[in-house]
Order: sequence, then C-alpha cells, then structure tokens
Amino acid sequence: MELRFFTIIVCSVFCSIFSLQGKDSTPYHKEHTTAEMVLATIRKVNDHWQSSHPKHGNAFWHHAAYHTGNMAVYELIKDERYRAYSEAWAEQNQWKGATSDNKAEWKYSYGETNEYVLFGDWQICFQTYIDLYNLQPDERKIARAQEVMEYEMSTPNTDYWWWADGLYMVMPVMTKLYKRTADERYLQKLYTWFTYSKELMYDAETSLFYRDARYIYPKHKTKQGLKDFWSRGNGWVFAALAKVLQDLPPSDIHRQEYLQVFQSMAQALKACQQPGGYWTRSLLDEAQAPGYETSGTAFFTYGLLWGVNNGHLSKETYEETIRKSWNYLTQKALQSDGTIGYVQPIGERADQHKNLNERSTADFGVGAFLLAATEMVRAIIDKS
Repeated sequence: MELRFFTIIVCSVFCSIFSLQGKDSTPYHKEHTTAEMVLATIRKVNDHWQSSHPKHGNAFWHHAAYHTGNMAVYELIKDERYRAYSEAWAEQNQWKGATSDNKAEWKYSYGETNEYVLFGDWQICFQTYIDLYNLQPDERKIARAQEVMEYEMSTPNTDYWWWADGLYMVMPVMTKLYKRTADERYLQKLYTWFTYSKELMYDAETSLFYRDARYIYPKHKTKQGLKDFWSRGNGWVFAALAKVLQDLPPSDIHRQEYLQVFQSMAQALKACQQPGGYWTRSLLDEAQAPGYETSGTAFFTYGLLWGVNNGHLSKETYEETIRKSWNYLTQKALQSDGTIGYVQPIGERADQHKNLNERSTADFGVGAFLLAATEMVRAIIDKS
C-alpha cells in the first residue's frame, strides 16, 4: 500500500509540473495521462473481473493467462487482494496443471484431460505458481512445476512447442525456473525447443509467426491468397519474448537471437497496425477477418511498451504506435463497467469468429490488458 501511494504522489507531482510547463506527461496519449489515471483503470478492470468471477477455474491456459496479468498488477501495486486471488486459484488446483502422476501416459499433443501433462497449455500455470513461491517460499508450490519440466528436459524430444501459443505458455516457465535453480539445462532446453518452433513457424520474410504447421503458406492462404498470420498467435510469441528477455541472464549466449526476433517482430507489427490503433485478426490481410480485436492488440502493446521501457526498442520509433494502441485499448476496448471488449474467443485462426462486440470478453484478454497497463505505468514513471 505504501508503494502505491508513493508512486501516485510522485507521478502526480511530476505530471503537474509538466502540465504547468505546457508539456504532456507521456507521449502515449493525446490527453494528459498520469500514472494515477492508469492505476485507476487497472483497478477498475481487475476488480470488475475478480468480483464477477468469484469461483476459480481449473489450471488450463486461458484461466492461467489471466493470472499472469494479475500477478503483474500485484508486482506493481502490492494489493494483497490480488495476490490472494491467484493464491486461492493455485490452491484449488493443488499447484498442478494436468494432474496425472503416471509418467507412462503423459502426452504433449493437444488435450484437455489429465494425461496431457506435457502439453504447454497445462504448464502456463507454473508461471504464477513460481511467482507466488518467490513471494512466500514453500516447496510444494513449485514441486510439480520442477517435476514436470525436469522430466521433459530428460527426454530427447525437441518438438514440445509445436504451436505459437505454446511459446507464451512455457518459455517464461523455463527462465523463471532457471532463476530459481541456476540449472543451466533450463536455458539449454529453452533454446533447443525455441529453435524447433522458430524453424517450423517463423517466416523470415515477414518476421511473423504462423500459428502452427497447418497454416504455413502456401499450404494455407487467406481468401485473397495472402499469408495468414493470426494476431493473437503472434501476440503470444511477442509477449513471451519480452518475458524471457526480462529474466534471461545478460551472459546467455543466445540472448541476442531472442532479442533480434523480438525487434524484428516489433518492426513488422508497427507496419501492419490499423489507423484506429488496433491490429486485425489476420495481420497482413484485413479483409480476412475485419474489425476490432483486443487480445492481440493488448499483447502487442505490452511487448512494445516493455521494449521501450527496457531500452530494446526506440521510443521515437514506436511512441506513435503505442499511443494509438493505448488509445484503442482505453477508449474502445475498455467499457464503462470495466469490461474489456472485442476479445476474440478461444480459437486458433483469424477468421474463426464473427461479430465481435464490446461485450466479447475473456480471461486471457483481461490478462493481456493488465500486462499492457502495468507497463504503461512504468513508461509514465520513467518519463517523469
């Protein structure tokens, strides 16, 4: 609580000074935006989500993706209610993803039942478990995460991340566990498994990722015959790279490669942003799935802000892109009651859903918005 009030007071003072000097407090909004305003928005969105979802879901990816955003909020403002909400979810799920203990039946193809322990959609929960462990250490919180990932690392398999979403689900787990254990295998396998994903799905010509092998051009095309890059699929990858770079040691021999992919993606995303600040579901072909979409846009905004905040992207190059996307997120996607709208439902491709509207929301979309908003607060503080 003390940190929150200190942050608000400091930022309000600095922003008042800039206002008196006739300068905007941040380059990311047409109007006068303060850290206090963004913090109020964060609280409005997160309180609305938690109050309207008092019962916790399972540990599958979409619930877990929300909690990555909730934990980012807790890290920023230290409101115990938010930590407790994620802790209760983790307790309900016994600090596990998929729950099978029979290693002989563990699988990593798509599956929502208990034997799909090695499927990344059941592993994203480990990110939040590790974060909660770091706050209040208790070995049971990370025992399952270490058991599963150590088993995976003991196998010769390299194709665990065969779909783009999987990079967000698991790459940050690897760096978080490396920081916890100092076990170099986590960084070695991180690179091995990322290399498989990159060789399979990364299109060097466009610097974007296909969702999985089924959507690679020319096998798959948009109705207009173009390459079809799904917005949220690329959002998962872009956000994953930001999270990995955040935790990766500076000495890691592959750090520059991760950074190069991140920076190339940023350039590609800047080029295909819509005038309204959002990104359409098919990044290079608006006609494939026209209209607003929030989840991809929020992940891109998070990644761009994180890149600028940490000196990996040029503020001058990306500030207009960020300003437009932030305006979209807060002026179009955000509804008066705190709902985050225009979120494409669960799926795997651009043209899968129609008629997204202001009430189209989802847990993972809220999580992505919260990630972007926490980085916006840091951007304002840094400028101050």
